Amino acid sequence: QVQLVESGGGLVQPGGSLRLSCAASRSRFSINTMAWHRQAPGKERELVATITSGGSTNYADSVKGRFTISRDNAKNTMYLQMNSLKPEDTAVYFCSAHSVSGLYWGQGTQVTVSS
Repeated sequence: QVQLVESGGGLVQPGGSLRLSCAASRSRFSINTMAWHRQAPGKERELVATITSGGSTNYADSVKGRFTISRDNAKNTMYLQMNSLKPEDTAVYFCSAHSVSGLYWGQGTQVTVSS
């Protein structure tokens, strides 16, 4: 089993930046694809960005050019650097991790973009 803990959320003004972290507990099985998702009030959860164990990345169109996903496999940690934040980026951000033992989710961290 893999436990995920997100951190780094908070309140930021439009145009500002935040860096989210997702720390994964050690597991007997290696973690393959990791991802960030977000869920705004009254909306469905949406995929923000994914990264494979080899470092290949994909982004939702709404965040391309503003967000950067990365991971440090040695530290079992994934990051999401968020720049040029907009009020519509306000949501609870969740990380997920996929291994042969299953799909795991973190508890989420709140990001609020407001002046």
